[in-house]
Amino acid sequence: MRHTRAFPSIFCFLVIGAAVILASSARAQSADNLEAVLKKMDTASAAFHTTEASFEWILWEKVTGDQDTQKGKVYFRREGSHIEMAADVSDPKPPKYLLFTGDKIELYETGINRVTIFDATQHRADFETFLVLGFGGSGHDLLKSFDVTYKGTEKIGDVATSILDLVPKSEKIRNNFPHITLWIDPDRGVSIQQKLFESSGNYRQQIYTDIGINKKIADSVFKLKTNSKTETIMRSGS
Repeated sequence: MRHTRAFPSIFCFLVIGAAVILASSARAQSADNLEAVLKKMDTASAAFHTTEASFEWILWEKVTGDQDTQKGKVYFRREGSHIEMAADVSDPKPPKYLLFTGDKIELYETGINRVTIFDATQHRADFETFLVLGFGGSGHDLLKSFDVTYKGTEKIGDVATSILDLVPKSEKIRNNFPHITLWIDPDRGVSIQQKLFESSGNYRQQIYTDIGINKKIADSVFKLKTNSKTETIMRSGS
């Protein structure tokens, strides 16, 4: 009878012990997978000069269930130690153009022929952190700004992506975006999908296709095509 009564306790002890061992093994494997993805992103970053892609940006509103979708082309290039970005939003019309160059962000709304310029001097590092998520940014540099967790794999189109979940270390950023998910192409070390979760419950999904790496991009892409009647407004970046 003593052995009979002891069996459940021994059995539970063995099950718990096995669970701990399996969990430790899973964590070790996850850490190995994360390191492999970060190294691939490091390699891509070291060779990065330019990237261009077609995009679909989706903003989903939790309260209404509505979503706003924008489509177009986006361009990135490294200028010295900084990254520049240009986006042509062709859908919906009238088109809009967005530039991040130097220490400013410029939004050109062609429908009303107006350029709004935001001073990004004080927050350039924050802007660049988000700009280079999966596009030209070093994998291990992510660890400086985010707590990064490997979440497995998911096939998107023909690509078996690696999923990384990012929690911002900055409380200010975390209050706006509690976490961000990246779907990384493990062969090229770039993100083909991103989802930024807002504290409100809304999220922003960014899908990239037709990605071209280190192709020649004309300088004119990073200049707004305004005219003599274009109105210009300055906004503080604070």
